[in-house]
Amino acid sequence: MGWFEKLKEGLVKTRDNLVQKVDAIFSLNSNLDEEFYEELEEALIMSDVGVKTTQDIIEMLRKNIKDKRISDPEDAKEELKNILMDIMQRDKNLKIIPPQFPAVFMVVGVNGVGKTTSIGKLAHFFKSKGYKVLLAAADTFRAAAIDQLEVWGQRVGVDVIKHQEGSDPAAVVFDALQAAKARKADILICDTAGRLHNKKNLMEELRKINKVIEREGENFYKETFLILDATTGQNALLQAKEFMDVSNVNGIILTKLDGTAKGGIVIGISNELNVPVKMIGVGEGIEDLQEFNPEMFVKALFDSVK
Repeated sequence: MGWFEKLKEGLVKTRDNLVQKVDAIFSLNSNLDEEFYEELEEALIMSDVGVKTTQDIIEMLRKNIKDKRISDPEDAKEELKNILMDIMQRDKNLKIIPPQFPAVFMVVGVNGVGKTTSIGKLAHFFKSKGYKVLLAAADTFRAAAIDQLEVWGQRVGVDVIKHQEGSDPAAVVFDALQAAKARKADILICDTAGRLHNKKNLMEELRKINKVIEREGENFYKETFLILDATTGQNALLQAKEFMDVSNVNGIILTKLDGTAKGGIVIGISNELNVPVKMIGVGEGIEDLQEFNPEMFVKALFDSVK
């Protein structure tokens, strides 16, 4: 199954929740009147697009329908699809492949969102494109995180730099950067702890790691990715805002889109945070984390599964 088919299949629950309602609203409201906008607003909010983003979408749709003198509901629906695509790609760097090498990616996210698994899949994605990848087990707070990352390293065929449980995460990153230089790695991906309830400690930990990266990875291209679980809907947005308080997040990796009817959160995240969604996960398989393409996402969302 190709990625587009996989994406269509993965978005079934969101499609049932959002698009079927939207289709009904457009087909039953041939006048594009006030009732039409109210029903559309409700459908978008119910699919976790979010109140603010929904209001922005409705406002843009009203304006475009008026400015373009649109009267046909099918044309109005195409306008809605264009607005959704624009929100998700507007002035954003959606590319996950770094513009220069070597690169170091710090990965943050609360425990339970699939952070370590996503790092493994991310390593596989880069390796399959021919890049030499190295992993750093800097979530030293949980022994299971170190073990899990090692298992992924073996599965993908990349080395993992690790210390003992309870070690200084910044020291792990320091060693990993030295190893990346010595082994001429293209990409270093660093796992980090996800203790958001202890924000002060986490902020200090991430600050120390960033300091090491700035000092020891002077010639490295640097980005921070936040892993979010799509099944948590609006909670994912709140988590993102919390993490953006403690870390400079450049991109979002959204997991478990296949297990939720709340796929509208992709649109809300793109709009409210003004941070690009760079990758999405729609399954358990190693290939099921792929680059995010807004056009493909909207097409897969509105296309019926054959």
